[in-house]
Amino acid sequence: MAITIPFGKSGMVLHDALVGAEILESRVGELKAEGSEDALVQAAMEHPIGTPTLRQLAQGKQTCTIIVSDHTRPVPSRHILPFMLQQLREGNPEIEVTLLVATGFHRPSTEQELRSKLGDEIYEGERIVNHDCRDPQSNVDIGVLPSGARLVVDRLAVETDLLVAEGFIEPHFFAGFSGGRKSVLPGVCDQVTVLGNHCAEFIASPNARTGILDGNPLHTDMLEACRMAKLAYIVNVIIDDDKKVAAAFAGDPIAAHRRGCDMLLDYCRVAPKQKGDIVISSNGGYPLDQNIYQSVKGLTAAEAAAAEGAVLLMVSNCGDGSGGESFYRALRDCVSPQALTEEILATPQAETKPDQWEFQILARVLCKHRVIFITDPAQRQTIEEMKMEWAPSVDEALALARQAKGEHAHVVVIPNGISVMVV
Repeated sequence: MAITIPFGKSGMVLHDALVGAEILESRVGELKAEGSEDALVQAAMEHPIGTPTLRQLAQGKQTCTIIVSDHTRPVPSRHILPFMLQQLREGNPEIEVTLLVATGFHRPSTEQELRSKLGDEIYEGERIVNHDCRDPQSNVDIGVLPSGARLVVDRLAVETDLLVAEGFIEPHFFAGFSGGRKSVLPGVCDQVTVLGNHCAEFIASPNARTGILDGNPLHTDMLEACRMAKLAYIVNVIIDDDKKVAAAFAGDPIAAHRRGCDMLLDYCRVAPKQKGDIVISSNGGYPLDQNIYQSVKGLTAAEAAAAEGAVLLMVSNCGDGSGGESFYRALRDCVSPQALTEEILATPQAETKPDQWEFQILARVLCKHRVIFITDPAQRQTIEEMKMEWAPSVDEALALARQAKGEHAHVVVIPNGISVMVV
């Protein structure tokens, strides 16, 4: 039985017969919505959860900032932003709107990436600004979070009459779920806030895992950031395997987001009957598998489904490289993943390093498992320097894994590792 695993824009075929293997997939494809993607979003916006409509919120406001996702997120903005802009201007034709790209700790989105994401009409017709977490002049301190970290937020988000956001909800490997409050933190926060929130202690928490919100220390900080920044309204969607809108939620940033998370949990929770000696995962294809950094997300799904000492196969194009110089150097330069983990856990919150959370999680996985990455061939050296192995295809990687674990090893396949919560 051949199976196609998401890889870049095309996919990669696993030709192995997979006799006795388990395949764990999200059931989001079972969501059968009536009407088009646009109709789903419009219906949610006409019946917001816990707030007036956006057109009502716009009345009497001179300025509005819309936090929009960056190039690393498959948010179907073309099916969301036109209706947000429409309602804002129906409520107040004179309102001045700024689209603030939530880059978080990522690089700025390019013109080409934004045109592709937003469409030429919005790109050329609206004021668009990339958030810069490393520019202290563009960010303003508005208080202290429960963790003790300073909340420093983009000035365009703070100095506006109305702050709203688009986004999408998917399982997230340490924040529980994406979307909602994450538009503010880390989306448009200064690096001091992101580093404080993503500290070693929080990342090491057993509640900082996929699908967990209650008791998750990162989520607690993010919720308070959302309140303190006065995020007033969101439009968040759930997308299917084709990255099309399957459900939409609008209104109060906390209530609407939680409604979406609760719904998604019913469709994304999966459990292997037997932990895998070999586990195959992906990062869902383009745009989420552009680099190694982002691919740690899908790798944690494999980790959760793995038996002790399993071999993990990560299918991810990574054509954009490591995704972060400090992330790459941490794994390249460490003596071992174990030594790196010990160093990270001894790092105080105020001394959190850029990308520390990502290499902390990757080191955690590497302490327990052998990892083989299947990527663009240009990334072989980088993968190997980061204490992992490289293979040109999932078929060859599986053959290597079988050599190590035996022909009768139990195989678990997670075609889209970021779409599931493994329990």
